[in-house]
Amino acid sequence: MNHGVAMGPPLSPPTPIRIGNGTHRFELKARCSLTPRTARTFIASMALGTFGVSGFFALQGFWPVLPFAGAEIALLTWAVRASMRKGQERETITITEESVLIERLTMQNEHRSVFPRHWAKVKLHAPATALHPSRLTLESSGRACEVGRFLTEDERRGLAVRLQQLVGNVNESPALR
Repeated sequence: MNHGVAMGPPLSPPTPIRIGNGTHRFELKARCSLTPRTARTFIASMALGTFGVSGFFALQGFWPVLPFAGAEIALLTWAVRASMRKGQERETITITEESVLIERLTMQNEHRSVFPRHWAKVKLHAPATALHPSRLTLESSGRACEVGRFLTEDERRGLAVRLQQLVGNVNESPALR
């Protein structure tokens, strides 16, 4: 029984978009609840509260609190910006009759991996400890590419099942439905 924990409905695993000619595409993106406007509003409200309290104490003669308040807001701004940049990550997995193409787009670079579908293998690696997430990889010919790092555990498991259905086992290429 969960006391005090509000649990929403489980998130559904990513579903493929059927492009035609037996081609399926998964478009994965990180969940980011903040928009640039709400991020600015959040930082402004935190700065108002922080500088209000620190200003009160500065007027009482405790002026050294002001630099710490400024450092706190600067650190908060940096953390929110880093979180929003991470929220821009995208992964696209395209499965055709011949190949599996993985494209990863981050703010720093773009990475592409192509695996022959007939030899590709989908693996969901169990976490090393209970506090770490599982890892979902596509592997072939000694190469591996991790996908869905920003997905929840349920989404990652659902994606693994769907990819397994579409990619199949080594030496087995099921019909793309």
